Amino acid sequence: MDAPLLELRSIHKVYQLGTQEIPALTDVSLIVTAGEMATIEAPSGSGKTSLLNVIGALDRPTSGAVLFRGRPVERLRDKEQALFRRRSIGFVFQAFNLIPTLSAWENVAVPRLLDGGSYVRARRDAVALLERVGLADRVGHRPAELSGGQIQRVAVARALSMDPPLVIADEPTGNLDSHSGHDVVALLREIAADPGRAVIMATHDPRAAQAATRRINLLDGRIQQDAVTEVRP
Repeated sequence: MDAPLLELRSIHKVYQLGTQEIPALTDVSLIVTAGEMATIEAPSGSGKTSLLNVIGALDRPTSGAVLFRGRPVERLRDKEQALFRRRSIGFVFQAFNLIPTLSAWENVAVPRLLDGGSYVRARRDAVALLERVGLADRVGHRPAELSGGQIQRVAVARALSMDPPLVIADEPTGNLDSHSGHDVVALLREIAADPGRAVIMATHDPRAAQAATRRINLLDGRIQQDAVTEVRP
């Protein structure tokens, strides 16, 4: 039997503030399989960012195991984790995090170029990804020439640049109007249906959460509810 795409086993995360220990995650366990679009919903300060950072190998848990296709990610050295993040996880941020001096296709191509890919192929694949997200006529535009929804679509295309099996979206609709937000969530739902891929989306937006196949509620660093849902259009 194949290992699940992602598995967290009894994750604890504690931050040290002087002599004080501040628990951020307590005994968090979950399994994510390919084809899922899971949301993490939590009030501010409930450990959502800590959980995303652990899942995305941006931070190590204090204890517990993070397994990606059966591989213990938390044991990787720093350089190995950086390579893992680049090749296995695509990140979509609320603040977009595009490079303002680069065009849309150049922003999308950055991960591939940093990984040593050829310029010609990186450009070709970046243009193809922008076509997929509905920006075929914006490949040469810089972020300042795009709307918020278009910028986030570029960010989604960039997240797919290395064809990662897991996409993590942190409040992807937070800076968008309702129409643009709906379009971006629909795009993420489409991406989650790709063979071998899953999407984990943190959100405060109940409308965005309705697109998920699974909703995980987090409170005070603990999972309160983890339920498969009926996806609404």
